[in-house]
Amino acid sequence: MIGLVCALFLYGASALIAPWWAVLLLVLVWLLLFVAACAWWTPHPKALPCLGGFALLLWFAAMLAGGAWLGWGG
Repeated sequence: MIGLVCALFLYGASALIAPWWAVLLLVLVWLLLFVAACAWWTPHPKALPCLGGFALLLWFAAMLAGGAWLGWGG
């Protein structure tokens, strides 16, 4: 869960780089990941760090792709 909270901070801070619609999409994806983490809390607790890592990698990939192909960030 700590990884997801760290990812939420990055997803929110991407408003400095990405357009509003991309930030909204990223936050919606984060919400889906958070719902999955809440559902997996008891049955699959060892999968939660992987989910947090996936959220961080997804943010990084989205920022790189947006900067390279869509010209975000200047």
